Amino acid sequence: MIAITKRADCPRRFPSPTADELDAMAANLPMTTEQAETLKRLAEAAYELEAFKPNLTCAEADLRIAALTAKLKLLDGPPHTL
Repeated sequence: MIAITKRADCPRRFPSPTADELDAMAANLPMTTEQAETLKRLAEAAYELEAFKPNLTCAEADLRIAALTAKLKLLDGPPHTL
């Protein structure tokens, strides 16, 4: 029988993912229920119903939420501030 020992100086085969890799993996997850509700509400308020799609990823939903929020903020201000 062969004894297998783990050496302390032996590198791991699969290193832990970096923070950037974890962010990329999380970005590919489907959008959350909260994101879906927010995006739908903002899309209706901005009259851009095509901005809401039920199969978006978290990252795509975040981008669309930010864009619609910015658009509504611009439309909400008085004309002389543009």
